Amino acid sequence: MNALLALDHFHRDHDWFPWFPIIPLAFLAVWIVVIVSFRRRWRHVGPRVSAEAVLGERFARGEIDESEYRARRAVLRDKQ
Repeated sequence: MNALLALDHFHRDHDWFPWFPIIPLAFLAVWIVVIVSFRRRWRHVGPRVSAEAVLGERFARGEIDESEYRARRAVLRDKQ
């Protein structure tokens, strides 16, 4: 009888074994999801340059002349 109780006790102590590797992997998966989602947000955060600012920079560098600058700026302002 004692042998059966000892075997039963031994069996109950190892019921957790199949779940032991799964629990740390689940926590690791949660951390990976959190880190990846924050990295995506941080990558998209930054100064947004408006189309009108880019047009002004091109005019300042001399890539376009004044008439083209005014025409393109009018088009941008009409679309907004």
